Amino acid sequence: MISMSEARKTNEMILENNLDVRTITMGINIMDCADSKVEVFCEKVYDKITKKAENLVKTGDEIAREFGIPIVNKRISITPVAIAASACKTDSYVEIAKMLDKAAAEVGINFIGGFSALVQKGITKSDQILIDSIPEALSVTERVCSSINVGSTRSGIDMNAVKQMGALIKKTAYLSREQNSLGCAKFVVFCNAVEDNPFMAGAFHGLGEGDCAINVGISGPGVVRKALEEIHDADFEVLCETIKKTAFKITRAGQLVAKEASKRLGVPFGIIDLSLAPTPVIGDSVAQILETMGLEYVGAPGTTAALAMLNDNVKKGGVMASSYVGGLSGAFIPVSEDYGMIRAVEAKALTLEKLEAMTCVCSVGLDMIAIPGDTSESTISGIIADEMAIGMINNKTTAVRLIPVYGKSAGETVTFGGLLGYAPIMPVNNFDCTVFVNRGGRIPPPIHSFKN
Repeated sequence: MISMSEARKTNEMILENNLDVRTITMGINIMDCADSKVEVFCEKVYDKITKKAENLVKTGDEIAREFGIPIVNKRISITPVAIAASACKTDSYVEIAKMLDKAAAEVGINFIGGFSALVQKGITKSDQILIDSIPEALSVTERVCSSINVGSTRSGIDMNAVKQMGALIKKTAYLSREQNSLGCAKFVVFCNAVEDNPFMAGAFHGLGEGDCAINVGISGPGVVRKALEEIHDADFEVLCETIKKTAFKITRAGQLVAKEASKRLGVPFGIIDLSLAPTPVIGDSVAQILETMGLEYVGAPGTTAALAMLNDNVKKGGVMASSYVGGLSGAFIPVSEDYGMIRAVEAKALTLEKLEAMTCVCSVGLDMIAIPGDTSESTISGIIADEMAIGMINNKTTAVRLIPVYGKSAGETVTFGGLLGYAPIMPVNNFDCTVFVNRGGRIPPPIHSFKN
């Protein structure tokens, strides 16, 4: 039972340290909307979304006012479109994306996720239609987010799909070039994607989920940083205990919001994602947590160890505060969305290669990284393959959200706005990997994947 006194104790964290509930995400199953006519499918999906989520924003705003806990975003995730729309007789899903954008605008949310496909073991006709539709779909919509899962520990990595991702990202960057290639910020490539992730751009409503669910993603890197500042030069045992206790308090606030939203909306509570998700606001930074531990900049020797310790203890503290912890849960390290990460890149302390090493122990992977617009398709695919391999071998979720900013070069800066922030364009290793990427086929799963 969560008491109001617990919520009141959270006020200091909210007012002084940027604690917020980053998102309430309503997952909606759209499998029952299947139809051979794409127009009928669109009509059914639009009606279901606008009916199920008609009170989502209103309810979130009411809870935020009553409990004094900021709820930054209200979002929707749906069944992967490549699965739900597979009966449609069409050669493009762009009209479906436009319908999703319209539905999102109608209910007042900022993003809708699930323009997605799962191709870790092969690409169906519907998967290919969706993949081919993504660049245009993301350039003509504002709120639609897309993801492709190209690998898993049990299936290996579909390198045919990985090769296509390089071309897809480059085309998306070009089509959205007037907005600094912003379309790429709404697209993510996964290994081991989870079914209950409330965070964009990778959220979708998995096939193992119920008809509808409320998933909540919390935040609070500023709260953890403040707690660590107060213990100064304490040893690692004290540091870890402090992170765990702080994560517990943050997660309890999210649990309160999730349970209340579930009750008021009449929708089952799914999970709490207890990830520390930064913003461009000074002080609301995962990088600054690591620097508070004793690093001059993120990227300095010791960074990966510090991030591993943070991630592990956030999970240990958070799981004690909620019966249903899920999603990704840990610490995000997006470059453009984290003031400390941006600072470290500008100081040349943080490189793409060091970020890749850090992804071995963080929640996801290479996230919101701006790279030169002339980066080749094969180089992008090679970066994706590397990250997918980390996820596959380590049995964890990894992801890539790269933005080759059209017309920009390494050292320049690009602004995306809002929670997406701004970022220095990071240099990329351009030694050629084309022959490797073009081999085709599937990288087999690792030996430790056979657990039956």
